[in-house]
Amino acid sequence: MSQEDFAYFTEENSAEVVISRIENAEDERMKQIMAVIIRHLHAAVKEIEPTHEEWFKAIRFLTATGHKCDDWRQEYILLSDVLGVSMLVDAINSRRPTGSTENTVLGPFHIQGAPEYEMGANICLDGKGEPMLVHGRITDVGGQPLPGAKLDVWQANDDGFYDVQQKSIQPDFNLRGVFRTGADGKYSFWAVRPKHYSIPTDGPVGAMMKKLGRHAYRPAHLHYIVSKPGYETLTTHVFDPHDPYIHSDAVFGVKESLIVEFHRIDDERTAAAAGIDNPFWNVEFDCVLAPAAT
Repeated sequence: MSQEDFAYFTEENSAEVVISRIENAEDERMKQIMAVIIRHLHAAVKEIEPTHEEWFKAIRFLTATGHKCDDWRQEYILLSDVLGVSMLVDAINSRRPTGSTENTVLGPFHIQGAPEYEMGANICLDGKGEPMLVHGRITDVGGQPLPGAKLDVWQANDDGFYDVQQKSIQPDFNLRGVFRTGADGKYSFWAVRPKHYSIPTDGPVGAMMKKLGRHAYRPAHLHYIVSKPGYETLTTHVFDPHDPYIHSDAVFGVKESLIVEFHRIDDERTAAAAGIDNPFWNVEFDCVLAPAAT
């Protein structure tokens, strides 16, 4: 069809008319993406049939979302998270062989430069919370140990806050650390049992969640980034199965394979050797890395 066939906008041909105007786009991928977005956006508007007032409310919401963003806070990422889009994009970009550990969202509180520790070190710097031993193995999909794999781990404290959220309360790099596996691929470190926490609710996304009748909580978890040259980098969580929000994560980050039992251990000798209070918690989590794409 010629451009003249799409010269005039009607309710019926709205998407086709708009898509026809991007025929000369410089970037073919951008042209493809915009055509899909235009088609689905127009279909949604036709299904919803918003009033002028409703459409302007949507525009005001997006404007307020932009105003809430700064160098530290990204309200649009939060919006993507609570609509499940972040997890969907991650799933599409993390298709791996059967048996590989599953990916999940990075989250907003990872920082560079965490201290590197020897295996068995305690990443809790303020001594608060219930001690927890975390350990496991890093292997390839064939079960062979991966020596020299890098583990970057971090978590919220037992009040549900990360160190960067409590600069005057928690020590810098509290509950963060980097470890490297030995020849056996094993890792271990001491942390504290994490607690569920709320995503930010003081902005337009929080107001939207409230109107939709949704809670804003993430279930208790530990964060991992596991990497080794020649393998896909794994960004994942370890979840507490007994957390009250384990089945309703506000950002949809929970995957069944990442739920690991948290065992309560009463062992005074082990606790004394580690310099921690007894009893303590024990979590075993193995990571399987997929080979890097060639």
